[in-house]
Amino acid sequence: MLSFTERAVNVLLGVSMAFTFKLESGQHPSRDVIVRLPVSTSNTMLKALLRRSVKHDRRAIAQLMSIAENDARIRIKILSALYERTGNAYVIGITGPPGAGKSTLISALAKRYREEGFSIGIVAVDPTSQVTGGALLGDRIRMADLASDPKVFIRSMATRGQVGGIARATEDVVRILDATSTDYIMVETVGAGQSDIDIKSLAHTTLVVTAPGLGDEIQALKAGIMEIGDIFVVNKADKENTDKSVQEIYSMIMMSEPINGWRPHVLKTNALSGEGITALAQAIKQHEEHTRKSDQMKKAQTERLRREVLDAAKRYFEDIALQELASTEAFAKHVTMIEGRKEDPYTAARLLMKQWKKSRG
Repeated sequence: MLSFTERAVNVLLGVSMAFTFKLESGQHPSRDVIVRLPVSTSNTMLKALLRRSVKHDRRAIAQLMSIAENDARIRIKILSALYERTGNAYVIGITGPPGAGKSTLISALAKRYREEGFSIGIVAVDPTSQVTGGALLGDRIRMADLASDPKVFIRSMATRGQVGGIARATEDVVRILDATSTDYIMVETVGAGQSDIDIKSLAHTTLVVTAPGLGDEIQALKAGIMEIGDIFVVNKADKENTDKSVQEIYSMIMMSEPINGWRPHVLKTNALSGEGITALAQAIKQHEEHTRKSDQMKKAQTERLRREVLDAAKRYFEDIALQELASTEAFAKHVTMIEGRKEDPYTAARLLMKQWKKSRG
């Protein structure tokens, strides 16, 4: 695995502790990965968490995720240190309307992968209440039989107002799990229906799950969500009209051209009994193999990396640069002028940005 050494270095704005990961095995055995953490963030604790997390210590992984979610500066340091170990996990997105049995399906699929010896990460996103600000986060209860398995990590998280079906920190959680020797990571979206399309940019394979008897379940798949599915799953196959639902989805798929040579599969499952889970795992494997062989893979990887850089820049600006800007005297003066109707917010924003860029050369 990893050896862990520690050294102190001086950096801008004060002294920080630099932790060096020396990769003795893996993709880049000759390179070190260094993370510098400000002294004020309890270096001893973070050093221990980083060391334990790469050994798949679930408690340490959970604590790292919480730190990254709540401290923007330390988030950057943690993700930077772990980034070189990422790129090995296979990410499966699971979306679809409420009531389709997504959590039960994930549990059954996770058990199937565990039988093959794979380590599993499950990230379940629930909506945040617009009234109380809380979230139910009930997926951990529905997957209680997996919680005791040391090779299964379950993280429930709230959207905190983020739209698109996943939380703002979902990708960070996936990156941390990827860096800590997780083979398969399954991300369950909020399940609001047509708007849950952000998962497509995060997952390698996207499952769209529905079930007979949800009303007009095919209508719920139209416009957006129907376009992101690599595999469509009609769950709760013991119900009536299962075959009808499969046929309707298949008919809709046949009306469009294959994307990058892949025509989505349509499967039926009964997650409670395990029916169809093996076939689903095989379909995911087929899509993985197709993706790796596809001529579009390099283009998709380049686009994914481009998006990662843009997202990282956006997060840095929103979480750090804007906060610094808001604490300046110039910002306060502009707010005072706006209050007196001597200036509008748009002119103030333009002048502040001009001043901010000038201050950085």
